[in-house]
Amino acid sequence: MIQEQVKNLIKEALENLNIKIENIVLEHPADLKMGDYSTNIAMTLAKNIKANPKELAEKIVAVLRQAQNDSLERIEAKNGFINFYLSRDFFTKSIEEILKKKESWGKSRILSGKKVMIEYTQPNPFKPFHIGHLMSNAIGESISRIFEFSGAKVIRANYQGDIGPHVAKVIYGLFKFGLPDKNLSISAKAQYIGECYSKGSNLYDNDENAKKEIDEINQKIYNKSDEKINQTYNWGRKITLDAFEELYKLLGTKFDKYYFESQMAPIGEKIVRENIGKIFEKSDGAIVFHGEKYDPKLHTRVFINSHGLPTYETKELGLTMVKFKKNNLFSKELDFSVVTTAIEQAEYMKVVQKAISIMHPNLEKRMKHITHGMMRIAHSIAHSIAHSIARRSTAEGATAEGLASSIKMSSRKGNVVTGESLIYDSMDIIKEKISERKFSDKEKEEIAKIVGISALKYSILKSSIGSDIIFDFEKSISFEGDSGPYLQYTAVRANSILQKSKEFNSGNKNEIPKEITNLEKLLYQFPEIINHVYQEFAPHYISTYLTELASAFNAFYGNTKILDNENKYIAHHLNIVKSFYQTMKNGLWLLGIETPERM
Repeated sequence: MIQEQVKNLIKEALENLNIKIENIVLEHPADLKMGDYSTNIAMTLAKNIKANPKELAEKIVAVLRQAQNDSLERIEAKNGFINFYLSRDFFTKSIEEILKKKESWGKSRILSGKKVMIEYTQPNPFKPFHIGHLMSNAIGESISRIFEFSGAKVIRANYQGDIGPHVAKVIYGLFKFGLPDKNLSISAKAQYIGECYSKGSNLYDNDENAKKEIDEINQKIYNKSDEKINQTYNWGRKITLDAFEELYKLLGTKFDKYYFESQMAPIGEKIVRENIGKIFEKSDGAIVFHGEKYDPKLHTRVFINSHGLPTYETKELGLTMVKFKKNNLFSKELDFSVVTTAIEQAEYMKVVQKAISIMHPNLEKRMKHITHGMMRIAHSIAHSIAHSIARRSTAEGATAEGLASSIKMSSRKGNVVTGESLIYDSMDIIKEKISERKFSDKEKEEIAKIVGISALKYSILKSSIGSDIIFDFEKSISFEGDSGPYLQYTAVRANSILQKSKEFNSGNKNEIPKEITNLEKLLYQFPEIINHVYQEFAPHYISTYLTELASAFNAFYGNTKILDNENKYIAHHLNIVKSFYQTMKNGLWLLGIETPERM
């Protein structure tokens, strides 16, 4: 990449001045008139060698100008900064490179030969697919694609809690209130199961007899000792897993491997019991790990409770061992494992990973835990979402007022704004927005799906991972400004120009202008952005870049008569449009967003 070439030129110039430095920071100036790259290396070095930063910058530039590089037009020193201006020849060749590489534009081989497992989404059977699962899915899918783009073999994994108190509460609810109508859709049956979970949870909290019976059911689920419970369990598990698959298909995710707590529990329990007295200790009838003994920032966690049942920590321990040691899907051991969860799980995951690293020190640097923040619904639309939930709800007495009354909603209390409801509401609003356009009903359905999903994903991925998000439908579905639909709409506009150009006779109008557009000055940066995103686990840099790129394209489109018989640069301008469309398409794909043909 040109970035590395410029860094090497600076290093060579410094060596000629008998100055050695390892790390050189290059940035793109916010004002493109100030150059394509800029460095403050002279100011950084001047402090150490007691030199005048402006004079040192001039000396470095004098040496740099002696180097021959066709990609550089000029180098300037200004106020201690050194600014590099790339040549017209460089930008022309950059456009040619994009057109040549197409879908491979921006790809690297930095992770070639590596196997990486990305675990994300993790909805629990028997419970609703909530907003947190939607956030985890968007982040995990994007990171999976970024790792693939960087050359890795990615294994998409989904870890789901199919045992535990929540399951017992559902089964108790199903026994008490009955199974749903067998003619209902899978989605409706799954929703009914979620309502039984809510009712079972409320009874557990308020009825001692119900609590006792649910605890007994929970024990029997682990033991598999009751045929009626087993049958109901298998039925509910399949229904909710099938409902999740429908959502994965909408979201554009296909998992390679599914893990379940019921499978991981005995594996983790065996490991814990084998390490009692070494890593784990008995305490009041339970088995615990004292994390604070190894790191004062950690705390004690229970791995097997006083009833003899494994906790989440033990299941997580078993899962990690399976991932690294017993992955039957691929013959080679994993090089790296990434897990995406809500921020509430950060502290307990630190304790689990510490326990694992004590047993297997070689795994410590091969595990990465990413946490996302909370998504909150903008107050102005709380009632409209609540109306939608009430409309879809099969529960008796569900009202918008009741559902909207709680800002932090809970699947246990039954007033949750589900990820599923947000998906379908986004699609419905887009469908209404394009209702007057001359598309077939089938096209409208497809556009509503692609654009509605993009609105949600972009709203999640435009912020840094770990940030809380205020979700606003109006902003998220806007075809203008900082939104997924805006990026899609701009890409569709570019594609429309390309389609019209097929019927336009450009003749021999293939001159190259001396002027370099801001759009060209952004397009070549795409591989740099992807490399930065991979290193930082930060998809939001792609979102920011694509939004800036779309703005530059719209300015270019507004100021340039591309398909004009008087335009002697038609061929070059169309190549810029093609390059923009390809870059936007590749960038959106990395965010898990499709590019529609029309909007």
